[in-house]
Amino acid sequence: MNPRETQEHFEDLLLSPLAAKSVGSRGRDRPIPDCPMRTCYQRDRDRIIHCKSFRRLKFKTQVFISPEGDHYRTRLTHTLEVTQVARTIARCLRLNEDLTEAIALGHDLGHTPFGHTGERSLDKLVEGGFRHNEQSLRIVERLENDGEGLNLTWEVRDGILHHSGKEEPSTLEGQCVARADRIAYINHDIDDAIRAGVLKPFELPEKCIRILGRTHGERINTMIADVVAQSTDRGRISMGDAVQEATDELRAFLFKNVYMDTWRDDEERKCEHLITSLFRYFCEHPERMPNEHIQTVYKEGTERGVADYIACMTDRYAMRTYQEAFIPDSFPVF
Repeated sequence: MNPRETQEHFEDLLLSPLAAKSVGSRGRDRPIPDCPMRTCYQRDRDRIIHCKSFRRLKFKTQVFISPEGDHYRTRLTHTLEVTQVARTIARCLRLNEDLTEAIALGHDLGHTPFGHTGERSLDKLVEGGFRHNEQSLRIVERLENDGEGLNLTWEVRDGILHHSGKEEPSTLEGQCVARADRIAYINHDIDDAIRAGVLKPFELPEKCIRILGRTHGERINTMIADVVAQSTDRGRISMGDAVQEATDELRAFLFKNVYMDTWRDDEERKCEHLITSLFRYFCEHPERMPNEHIQTVYKEGTERGVADYIACMTDRYAMRTYQEAFIPDSFPVF
């Protein structure tokens, strides 16, 4: 057997009957020859890591807009934390870690600059709305690789699309990522908010802290352990009532005191103005976008091409583009 076949054999022997095994994948839109070394999900993981959209996550906002400090999370570090949590859950449940990792690494590829502020801004501007999970799927299916997409397996694309929303992913591995996403951002956003002085540790809801833990590590460990205990051999990734209630309450606290609080109003207004201005500017001047997005204009209309272009921008690229479009250069003095 070659290395891929050996790995597939190990999956059959070691993984849970509920796991999504590589040999059972529903495949790709465009079939390709098997790799002798990697399973289909390992190839998907590698394709995501090497794509341009993944590299751009380094300079995209998580919560704190274009942070200057070295220790605040970005969209890339969030993605890595989600991947770590999701793989831990998958390993404990004997699910397919390679599939879990691929979904986690790709789940936020479609996020806009300036985090959810940018997403809300584009949602107001684009006919039919804008949702980052749908944009993530669009990136891997249609935009990456010079318009060819990454040609990922059905299971990875399903997990990316459904990592946030009402409809659950079809695989337990995808459900691991959806759970891990929430576990990761609740905990690291508390950490960043305390570092920024927006929250004080004593302000966290006492009931939640008593159940989940008083430190960052304790809370993550409690959540992961509960997910594993409640999900083993049950065909669904879930939490127990007590931990779920405490997690939901902590999330609601973050929305009230961090995500939607007035301390960030001025910066959010600036971001919305920037996104709106760029959107209108490039709708009027689509020829000034890179060629790949001009091609989308020809195929799918101006708004779609402009939305793709703005969504792919990093925070700093969006600010630089705004400056080039609307702020005059210094006039040379002779």
